[in-house]
Amino acid sequence: MDGDRPLLEQTQRGVIPHRWVRHEEPDALAVVAAFDVVVAGGGPAGLTAAYELAKHGSPTVVLEADPKLVGGISRTDQYKGYRFDIGGHRFFSKSAEINDLWREILGEELITRSRLSRIYYNRKFFHYPLKPLDALFKLGPLRSLKILASYAHAQLRPIKPERTYEDWVVNRFGRELFKVFFKSYTEKVWGMPTSAISPDWAAQRIKDLSLVKAVLSAVFGRLANRGEVIKTLIDEFQYPRLGPGQMWETARDRIKGLGGAVHQDRKVVSIEHQGGLVQALIAVDGQGRRTRYEGNHFLSTLPVRELIRAMSPAAPAEVVEAALGLKYRDFLTVVLIVDRARTFPDNWIYIHEPEVRLGRIQNFKNWSPDMVPDASKTSLGLEYFCFEGDDLWSMSDAELVALGRRELATIGLARAEEVEDGCVVRVPKAYPVYDDEYLDRLAVIRGWLRGLENLQLSGRNGMHKYNNQDHSMMTALLAARNILGLGVYDVWNVNTDAEYHEGSSETADRGRAVPRSAAAV
Repeated sequence: MDGDRPLLEQTQRGVIPHRWVRHEEPDALAVVAAFDVVVAGGGPAGLTAAYELAKHGSPTVVLEADPKLVGGISRTDQYKGYRFDIGGHRFFSKSAEINDLWREILGEELITRSRLSRIYYNRKFFHYPLKPLDALFKLGPLRSLKILASYAHAQLRPIKPERTYEDWVVNRFGRELFKVFFKSYTEKVWGMPTSAISPDWAAQRIKDLSLVKAVLSAVFGRLANRGEVIKTLIDEFQYPRLGPGQMWETARDRIKGLGGAVHQDRKVVSIEHQGGLVQALIAVDGQGRRTRYEGNHFLSTLPVRELIRAMSPAAPAEVVEAALGLKYRDFLTVVLIVDRARTFPDNWIYIHEPEVRLGRIQNFKNWSPDMVPDASKTSLGLEYFCFEGDDLWSMSDAELVALGRRELATIGLARAEEVEDGCVVRVPKAYPVYDDEYLDRLAVIRGWLRGLENLQLSGRNGMHKYNNQDHSMMTALLAARNILGLGVYDVWNVNTDAEYHEGSSETADRGRAVPRSAAAV
């Protein structure tokens, strides 16, 4: 029977089974499952790749550690009927292919929403993107003059070379505006001074934006940018009616309908490789049962650090050291149910006030009314950026709900007594950190991984690239097409606008070209 032969041998003979299972001896793994493609991780990248593969009839399985939810940090959680994001997720992309794919998956359940977001600073709310007259009026004439003078100085004597996030922003906005609208929030997000952060993050998240462009956009709209759409400035976006998790739950169901498989409660703990090929992934469920997933091709969206730690046999010492040196910023959301039909009109608010630890607030009702089961209530997501194990992360849920209630009252969005309930969701490894050494560490890891010919990486954590979900999806689509033989693509050449650039160079092959921070020079 073909099921008794190794899968790779069967494939060489032209037999690629959809799935087969056999029972091993008692002292071995209980189950062996074989597919053509095994995908580690059920976030946007993993599910996009599996959907593309399933549409082409390739037997594919996705392994997701969460027993109930899919979508990674793009999932939608629920608490007593209230639905909430893990951070807000706008569905907007410069890539027509990605926009079309979203519509293909979700159809009319994808609704159009107006964007409204503001910055809270010095007990005032400022429009974001900045509206110059609004900002200058609220900051007062003296501060406004300092900002204009500081901007002029930055244009006449820019910092060269730009080694840090701080340098990058000061050159485009001036030091005074940097201190007001960038420094405090960025340091909350990353847990490090802006003078120690690579400019890579700024180049991605505030790409091609300057004070002049912000002013022109506010006055003349898109004509100021000759028709170019700057992501930071868009005022309308798509959103799933029941939250971003609806997109990925639907994608999961479509994968299954096309003959693929999504196995949840499957945490990948070991990656077996031999002779330059990955042979199998070993996954463990919540009961400790182990399953061996054999395949011809493997796609990982796991955090790079976890990927390397799972290698069996172990990766070389220098590769393990490089992986252990990669850093991540963790994240938690305190969801508060407020006994008020309306609190504030924004989709989200950035909290630049240094006297509170809160980083950002989501108003889920303003993303979609269907996120809230009771129209007389509001649910707010208070976002705190932290490191796993620090004082914030280690607080009990009750302590965090109490903190959120106090800080919500401090900034005047609701009275503490109006908060009638709440819950907490912790998300480890939410953001790959761009520090002084990450590119060099990643280059070591990628150099070794090239020796595993049937393994590809995609997605935010899978590539250690801080990006949006459209970028993650495009890397996954190209990885899937590599597997299908529809082209030969270097997924590392997908830029942050989810666009693919042909060709590569030594610099592009290492990742995004970024100077080291000043501290490393």
